[in-house]
Amino acid sequence: MSKTSNINRVDGFAKVTGSATYSAEYKTSGVTYACLVGSTIAKGRIKSIDTKKAEWAPGVLAVITHLNVDKPVGYEQPKSRNNFGQPLQIFKDDSILYYDQPIALVIADTFERMQYAASLIKAEYLKETHSTDVQKVINKGKTPERSKDYHRGVEDGYKNAEVILEEEYTIPTEVHNPMELANIIAKWEGNKPIVYTKSQGVEGTRRSIGGVFGVQPEDVEVHSEYLGGAFGMGLHTWPYEIAALIGSKKIGRPVKLVLHREQMFTNVGFRPYTIQKMGLGATKEGKLTGLTHEAVALTSSYEDFTEATVNMSRFMYDCANVSTRYKIVEMDTCTPIWMRGPGEATGSFALESAIDELAHKLDMDPIEFRKRNHAEKDLEQNKPWSSKYLLECYEGGMERIGWKNRKNKPGSVREGEWLVGYGMGTGTFGSYRSPATVKAKFLSNGTLVLQCSVNDMGPGTATMMTAIGAEITGLPAENVVIEMGRSGLPKGPTQGGSATTSSVGSAVHDACNLLVSKAIGLAHETNVFKSTPIANLTLSNGTVISKDDTSKSVTLVSLLNDNKLDELIVENESKGSEEARKYSIYSFSVHFVKVLVNPNLGKIRLAHVVSCADIGTVINQKTSAGQMYGGAVGGIGMGLMESLEIDHRFGRPINNNFADYHVPVNADIEKQEVFFVNKKDPISNPMGTKGLGETALVGMAPAIANAVFNATGKRVRDLPITLDKIIEPSVAMT
Repeated sequence: MSKTSNINRVDGFAKVTGSATYSAEYKTSGVTYACLVGSTIAKGRIKSIDTKKAEWAPGVLAVITHLNVDKPVGYEQPKSRNNFGQPLQIFKDDSILYYDQPIALVIADTFERMQYAASLIKAEYLKETHSTDVQKVINKGKTPERSKDYHRGVEDGYKNAEVILEEEYTIPTEVHNPMELANIIAKWEGNKPIVYTKSQGVEGTRRSIGGVFGVQPEDVEVHSEYLGGAFGMGLHTWPYEIAALIGSKKIGRPVKLVLHREQMFTNVGFRPYTIQKMGLGATKEGKLTGLTHEAVALTSSYEDFTEATVNMSRFMYDCANVSTRYKIVEMDTCTPIWMRGPGEATGSFALESAIDELAHKLDMDPIEFRKRNHAEKDLEQNKPWSSKYLLECYEGGMERIGWKNRKNKPGSVREGEWLVGYGMGTGTFGSYRSPATVKAKFLSNGTLVLQCSVNDMGPGTATMMTAIGAEITGLPAENVVIEMGRSGLPKGPTQGGSATTSSVGSAVHDACNLLVSKAIGLAHETNVFKSTPIANLTLSNGTVISKDDTSKSVTLVSLLNDNKLDELIVENESKGSEEARKYSIYSFSVHFVKVLVNPNLGKIRLAHVVSCADIGTVINQKTSAGQMYGGAVGGIGMGLMESLEIDHRFGRPINNNFADYHVPVNADIEKQEVFFVNKKDPISNPMGTKGLGETALVGMAPAIANAVFNATGKRVRDLPITLDKIIEPSVAMT
């Protein structure tokens, strides 16, 4: 283990002391306060909107609606399809496409005056029949342009098997609910937009704002260094951000807009409601012979949103006959957005539950069943794995959770009055690498500065960059300074898809190696090393030394001062290799769960959670473990609690608050363990890492469902697993 593999979070002190500045906290001279007024119907048109009382209220600077908006030039251009583009053009016309769609922006000189004025706005509507219930229109699903049916071997080959399983699984709508609310401070300097906003991608935000307002992306200034969680909601530039920029331009002053908690449920995306059908076939000896995975997911009426729900089923197991089909149905809602473990978290619930069910039908241990169908290569792409240590995850997790105590017959194990169940679920996610540029600088005071526009929504990106930079340059971690999360810095990728360490970490690795070489080259020109071959020089702890004669040395500080340099700089773009294209590069995870279920009350306790992952080299144990803990907690919410309930009569949510939309708290998790295989991937990138953030959640929900079945004999296929779904007596529970 390297000396930097367990350093503390470099931004931890700033976050816990409050000195970290989040986007809504920036001090801006002359700032005004804004809020959005939402529609009270789910579909139709605005018949009339009365804003006079609001406009006349004290301190009000503007009320903007579709009737008086200065439409940005981009509204007349084709709608962008990049990840950060949001096709809903706010205030463009009188149409209502979903409940709580913004119909007015109120700007005032104080927060309280803004709130009061917003309460005075009244609208009348011409209602149209809305559709928000996926179950009623499941047969109207369409295959998206970017998705195709997939078949390997015999189509729906499972139907010819000796043992067949056919079941349906449902994931409800789940909402991103980070601590930090969606927010923006928007202002203009001439024709230059400046925003302090909650974004997972500085460069993507620049492109989307530039496209809407007809400004070159390089003229858009974005600040988003700290995020208080995002889980995927920061992957769009949402209409509220465009509204704030429209308002700021109109009044000629900065505008601060922060969504309230209820608006977080309706205006910034969600994990889409998805219905999945699984068909599995196997021999009596437990060899998979066919697998069919079909999914129908919700999208909005104005944008086709897709995700990789069925993709995991194409390669996870060794199976000759595989079919997948993916469709979307248009609903009168806001557009969904990728939510942690996007697609794979949803798909794994169906796949890993069905695998468990088929193992039970075969009277076989579910891990033994998975081992018999372990895929030695990626059959979808017909490529070898770059590395795969999934079997080691199985073995380590079994030992830690006490799998030997599990019985195949549900309800066989008790602890006092509690039924005991053991379950597990396998997860995976692609390990991606995007181009990234990093500038590395040695300063004359002995500091290493690393610059990149990538931001950090919580996983520890700055700590990762520090660890890699310190390891390569030999400097102490406290001598490394990270500058990130704003435009004007070297271009970094969007933070999402578990690609940041592979992308930005590789750029740090390459830039620091170049910087070290440049420093050694400069040192070689000094009198101290003129007779020493440059290959014999190394940099350690801020000093260039001879490997053969350690008495010969030059510090970086003296090297720069003697050459009258304030800094030594390199800037380098790093990207994936052609060699990597020959391999299938995936991370793998396994979640093990021990549950206790009260047979009289249906109460479920998570007595023990073990999460293990094959993510290549672990750069920092602390932040990686934190990622894994957090992903498992998110999976607990997915499995046991989270569901946005819609009153379909009105197309509106009825639990859009933290009192009624439940998420896990400390009391819900009794014991949690994390471990990593920590073996370098030889192909993925120079550090040998693979992605972690997404796969940390994938597989957790089915692990819980499988454990509950093992305890009670009740198979819950529609999440979340609430007590009402298991309270009915069953053979195992009685």
